Amino acid sequence: MNRRDFIRNMAVVTAGATVIGVGGLASSLLAEEKKVKGKMKILVLTGSPRKGGNSATLADHFIKGAREAGHSIERFDAAFKKVHPCIACNSCGMDGPCVFKDDFEFVRRHIIDAACVVFATPMYYFGISAQLKAVIDRFYAINSSIHVPKKAVLLMTYANTAASEAVPIKSHYEVLLKYLGWTDAGQVIASGVWPVGAIAHTKYPEQAYQLGKHI
Repeated sequence: MNRRDFIRNMAVVTAGATVIGVGGLASSLLAEEKKVKGKMKILVLTGSPRKGGNSATLADHFIKGAREAGHSIERFDAAFKKVHPCIACNSCGMDGPCVFKDDFEFVRRHIIDAACVVFATPMYYFGISAQLKAVIDRFYAINSSIHVPKKAVLLMTYANTAASEAVPIKSHYEVLLKYLGWTDAGQVIASGVWPVGAIAHTKYPEQAYQLGKHI
């Protein structure tokens, strides 16, 4: 797909049309069926490279609540997987095989029919962690297949306490959802946590658990 076709297709999406292939349509119907039954397949994407990190703890609690509610969970800890950054070669044509055969194939396999996608990340230099961003950038290769209705959740931690400093990540998340046509199902924005374990005695793990329990 050349740049002109890309711009034209994105204009169609912005105008309210849904651009999906046959596989995308099937996954959309499957996701809708699961939501009707009250159970969902949820894909949790984490970005913390710290074992037992604060954002990973939020993910743990969200998953606990979601499993108790009967949802099916797949988890991908990006920092401990091999995901090559996108190089904009366009070999995939925005909906085809990527030139890199790495652990992103797990994401590709599970995100298509997931009814909900969870992004769990610490703030690194005022943005999403590089490890999780690499995964998001590779969404390019499944672009049309994931332009279907899904729920999404943001679990975010950062050391500072000013709400304004959380805006860059929240804005990225919101623009991503708008582009994909996904719906925000909840956010846990945990401020003032820095060392490993700092989140343990805060209100945030319980918030993540309750979000998973009632999503």
